[in-house]
Amino acid sequence: MRIIAGSRKGHRIEAPRGLATRPTSDRVRENAFNLIGPVDDAAVLDLFAGSGAMGLEALSRGAASAVFVESSRDACRTINANLDKLKLNATVLCQDALRALAAERREYDLILCDPPYDYPQRDAIAPHLVRLLAPDGLLVYESGARDEPELPGLTTRTSRKYGSARLTLFER
Repeated sequence: MRIIAGSRKGHRIEAPRGLATRPTSDRVRENAFNLIGPVDDAAVLDLFAGSGAMGLEALSRGAASAVFVESSRDACRTINANLDKLKLNATVLCQDALRALAAERREYDLILCDPPYDYPQRDAIAPHLVRLLAPDGLLVYESGARDEPELPGLTTRTSRKYGSARLTLFER
């Protein structure tokens, strides 16, 4: 995998080994950021971060800060290694997403959320996502292509399928 655009364009990034994570492909990331638009000076929250590819892409494109949340220790090590390699600063929280969301108090301009497609606590994280999204913020939710997520309190801006994945963008 590579960073698609920005200050780190073309740099290779690693993904955790095994099947426990499902890294967002370069093509889907590129399309996601085409839909998102500029992220200059944005505060970014990358939930279920995996390799951190989405948050790393945002930092490369000019985001001011990023918090990566991932429960897998191997994935957290991979995110930290990618940050070191790209010489980027960010916070990596190696903990359950629901616990991290419940403790978080700041608002984010961009929330990237890519839970496992069969994530059992999807309804439990929804109110936290709404609470943490800044008034002019954008939430990008990746799900299976057949799934059409809804988040009460947010409006769907667009929803697009890319192979077996669906990106749904929400706003206030």
